[in-house]
Amino acid sequence: MSERGIIALSRLKEMANPENVEGMARFGISCANTWGVTMPEIRGLAKELGKDQELAMELWESGIHEARILAGLVAVPALTGEDVMERWVADFDSWDVCDQVVASLFDKTPYAYDLALSWARREEEFVRRAGFVMMVALAVHDKRAPDQRFLDFLPIILEGATDERNFVKKAVNWALRQIGKRNMGLHHAAIEMAREIGSLDSKSARWIASDALRELDGEAVRQKVRKVKGEVPGK
Repeated sequence: MSERGIIALSRLKEMANPENVEGMARFGISCANTWGVTMPEIRGLAKELGKDQELAMELWESGIHEARILAGLVAVPALTGEDVMERWVADFDSWDVCDQVVASLFDKTPYAYDLALSWARREEEFVRRAGFVMMVALAVHDKRAPDQRFLDFLPIILEGATDERNFVKKAVNWALRQIGKRNMGLHHAAIEMAREIGSLDSKSARWIASDALRELDGEAVRQKVRKVKGEVPGK
């Protein structure tokens, strides 16, 4: 490992807090190779280190929970190839590493839309979650994307709605809600999809639909999407 890698891991180790690890476990976060460093501390260290692709690769290979989150923050999207993304997603073993790496790195690569569709159809729990979290991140961050990009996600969301695994169904729900909050056209499309999902003979699907409709039908979301200029579905 390079000197920068050793220094970065040493800095993380100095911030270790075993009490935090116990608390993280209660939220379903993996305790394997976990030091209990908080996200504000990790983000602060990432800001100090700056973007460094070689460092990111070393941090990931360390296998340390927080180092992998840090890797996603210091990696350079333009230098992060699809092969790297496939290797990293296969290593995901906790929802927080999944969500942080997807939303801080993966969604900024040229492969984001294709991999969202691909991963959301995979069987592995955290790979599948990564696909739906990618949809969330793109819906929030890619302000200029055409509506069709997100309409293409809706059939995959329908497919994933019957997955009873907690970390998958919550990501499916999250993706549907975020797409529905982009603009009025997508809001209508997401509500229609939620109603279709609610008709499925699946406990997971009924929960996803009920929870999504509760937010999307709310006045706060309706007021928000009315103010957004977006495309009309189908155009």
